[in-house]
Amino acid sequence: MISLKNVSKDFNNTNILNDINLTINEGELVRIVGSNGCGKTTLLKIIAGLLKADGGNITYGEGCNIGAVIENPSFIENETLLYNLKFLYNLKSKFSYDICKKYCDLFSLNIDSKIAIKKYSLGMRQKAAIIQAVMENQNLILLDEPTRGLDIDSMNQFDNLVKELKKEGKTIIICAHDGVENINFDRIIEIKKGRIEE
Repeated sequence: MISLKNVSKDFNNTNILNDINLTINEGELVRIVGSNGCGKTTLLKIIAGLLKADGGNITYGEGCNIGAVIENPSFIENETLLYNLKFLYNLKSKFSYDICKKYCDLFSLNIDSKIAIKKYSLGMRQKAAIIQAVMENQNLILLDEPTRGLDIDSMNQFDNLVKELKKEGKTIIICAHDGVENINFDRIIEIKKGRIEE
């Protein structure tokens, strides 16, 4: 699904990622761990195309369609959840109310609520972010601390969602310190001093 060869990234003359070589196969469920500032989020941003690597190459599998939750998700703050999901969905494909409602119901969000996103709690925003990362049948899903702000019930629903996506053959990369202990990962990768360790 995706292959990184000799990928590196520096910020302000500080090396964050150093000669990263990593292949993740189609359908794999991978967790990336590491201390704060080790480069996990930077790696996801590079994979997602949000950040350009200073060196190395990235190869994507044919038909790769990326969905992502990276750092603090951005929304059109004065608009509703439905407006935001519809806006994002229509950027690449025709909006499906039924699909979005299915995921909103899973996380106990009212898709027809008239409340603006700016009034959502951290947990509600996080659930909305997860929904937009999977609602278009994306096959490479990148999740950075996805359980942040979620309550116990929502964490359980997130676990179930990941299991379902795995059954569907999706490739999933999760960077998380905690909250994912009940997920059966195929691999756990650690980033230490800018390098990959398995």
